[in-house]
Amino acid sequence: MIDLNHLEQYRENNRIEAKKALGGLPHSIWETYSAFANTLGGIILLGVEEHPDKSLHAVALPDPQKLVKEFWDMVNNPNKASVNILSSRHVRVETADGKPIVVIEVPRAQRYYKPVYVEGNPVSGTYRRNGEGDYHCTEEELRAMYRDASFKTQDMLVLDDMDETVFCPDSVRAYRQRMLLSRPNHVWEQLDDRDFLMKLGAMGLGEDGKPHPTAAGLLMFGYEYEIVREYPQYFLDYREEYDDTHRWTDRIISSSGDWSGNLFDFFYRVYNRLQLDLKTPFELVGGFRVDDTPVHKAVREALANCLINADYYGRRGLVVVRTRSLITLSNPGDFRIELADARSGGISDPRNGALMKMFNLIEVGERAGSGIPSIFHVWRQQGWDEPHITQSFSPNRITLSLPLGESDDKKVTTKSDGKRAHQKSAAQKALMIDYLTDHAVCTAADLAALLGVTSSRAKKLIYELIAEEILVAEGSNRNRRYRLKA
Repeated sequence: MIDLNHLEQYRENNRIEAKKALGGLPHSIWETYSAFANTLGGIILLGVEEHPDKSLHAVALPDPQKLVKEFWDMVNNPNKASVNILSSRHVRVETADGKPIVVIEVPRAQRYYKPVYVEGNPVSGTYRRNGEGDYHCTEEELRAMYRDASFKTQDMLVLDDMDETVFCPDSVRAYRQRMLLSRPNHVWEQLDDRDFLMKLGAMGLGEDGKPHPTAAGLLMFGYEYEIVREYPQYFLDYREEYDDTHRWTDRIISSSGDWSGNLFDFFYRVYNRLQLDLKTPFELVGGFRVDDTPVHKAVREALANCLINADYYGRRGLVVVRTRSLITLSNPGDFRIELADARSGGISDPRNGALMKMFNLIEVGERAGSGIPSIFHVWRQQGWDEPHITQSFSPNRITLSLPLGESDDKKVTTKSDGKRAHQKSAAQKALMIDYLTDHAVCTAADLAALLGVTSSRAKKLIYELIAEEILVAEGSNRNRRYRLKA
């Protein structure tokens, strides 16, 4: 929340928009309303102007209550805004610089309200927000919002133009074997494959009354060349980058043609590679060695989350990269809930609910929204650097970075060390930018505490961001503060 007692410390950014509004409610406010609602939310300040130095200052609004009434009348008009996502607490008159201003807090819209558009036209009236302001959504972004708005998850679609020949029999057989081991004597055990797939949700009745694959079944058990018929952008990519002399030292891709290319087989091929370098302490329980540590379980959870929450219609595919010190998992799609809710747990809203069920039946993944919190908990127990989640737009993408150890500020001496340091620096910079999105200014000490690094390390990252024209410095050495560049 903005501290209105120090309004001059803030700048317009991807979460703050200032408008003088001396001539009445500005027309451009509706573009910003749509943009904030469709992105991460934000605050619109009416009666505030931007000075040449980019600082914000209140002006003398002649009738702020009239602006509030006009705003409510228009936001409730479906010809102006497709939906009103605000309550009375979101719009109020406050005082800044001793002058009244109107504060409008626009939350991020729930997925079933999106796209939030204006002027009665979703194609021309849907906006999103980036560092440079409000922009028209692309057709691709619009389609993604409509897909996510459905109460049915994306993977429940029955594909009437396909039959069970799209499935890889070896994948179905391997899945059933794993389910037999994890759930012996299950009531589905004696079913034939077609009935089993119907119960599982991998097949459903189409408009012709006959069984056809569902989107979840196709993704989980289909051949890659069949999957791309429904998902033209479908691509799974796992890379090991252990040696700077090569782009990768090992790679698994869905389009190679020497394996099925589906999610089920990708999961186990990739997890088997990821777990090779995870330390397994010698431990006996009941006379048997325990090889499955909390870290192993957390890595499985992270990989399953990546597969379950991907938007397979989205661009750039799903990418998992393993270096000696970091696992990075990146998938198309944005968060369907607030990132803070995902971090705290208890709320589950998977993009592909049928896929989640399929993984759960073989003891992979969590159902209660506890997956991400459990990953962070395990990392804290290990004393490792905290995992980092980033969300980007245009195209929509979520990236989870899992550092495999504790950071230090030792001097980099080798090429491989340099590459790992570069990846770590990128994650730290992203965290700094996120912090400054919600805080007007900060000190080097603030950022050092945020990252858990020394002051010299924090200053090095700050200087790099200044050189990249992302941050600006203000004040003398002793009182120096940093903010996002306008």
